[in-house]
Amino acid sequence: MIIDRLYESVDKKGPVCVGLDTSIDYIPKQFLNKYSFEDQALFRFNQKIIDATFDTAACYKLQIAYYEALGISGLKVYQRTLEYIKSLGGIAIGDVKRGDIAKTAEMYAKAHFDGDFECDFITLSPYMGMDSIEPYLKYVNTDEKGLFILMRTSNSGAKDIQYISDSIGRKVYETTGRKIENAGREYIGSCGYSSIGAVVGCTHVEEGRQLRERFNKMFFLIPGYGAQGGTAKDVALYLNNGNGGVVNSSRGILLAYKNQEGREKEFDLCAREEVLAIRRDINECKLSISQSA
Repeated sequence: MIIDRLYESVDKKGPVCVGLDTSIDYIPKQFLNKYSFEDQALFRFNQKIIDATFDTAACYKLQIAYYEALGISGLKVYQRTLEYIKSLGGIAIGDVKRGDIAKTAEMYAKAHFDGDFECDFITLSPYMGMDSIEPYLKYVNTDEKGLFILMRTSNSGAKDIQYISDSIGRKVYETTGRKIENAGREYIGSCGYSSIGAVVGCTHVEEGRQLRERFNKMFFLIPGYGAQGGTAKDVALYLNNGNGGVVNSSRGILLAYKNQEGREKEFDLCAREEVLAIRRDINECKLSISQSA
């Protein structure tokens, strides 16, 4: 199952997910000017980041909005980047956050699991109800695909809806988590986790340990590290001894070269160094947590 591949990748390479949420203005001017068209530069930038980090990153997440903003040419870069990751034997998460029902959801599923935008996992929003998830399940069952469903997100506005409590004090995100857990029971891999996991932001740390304990066998996609304020110590609470989740960093990795004067030409090596630094910091925090437990 795809979750076993991801678990093994984390076990081998560490829990860092490189976010290829690539904006044109992230690309060093000198590199950008080598190409006649922006889309060519965008793909080559992604390719160099992937090549430099492939042995140190568990997977890659592409936020489709960055490519949609460039129109058809941008979506072609999205497609080519997914294909390149696949050609290397890597794991790609399409961060598309679809959340519709019936035939519309079927078409989204076909596009992102069977079409030009095929990837290994996609992100989904469950807030139209769990029937909005059902059209994707046949791909999880037969085509080695996986889902990360929004449970509790990393933005400050998460508290507007996700933290509302019901009559017995259970928060919306907790109820959502239970439904995700139930949906994933039929898709448990040999690693003990399901191919249906949850998006859980690391920026709300007060209940991090509680969430990890309550959903101990749910695999997490963990945004919020770095630019959004999450730290390695925060992230470590959401992992099970360093696994059971992947930690996404986008701007922190893609723009690492900007923190080192004169290294624009080595943006890919700077990205690699940042991945290694994140991995090291999380590992140190993991050891600290295990010693204090």
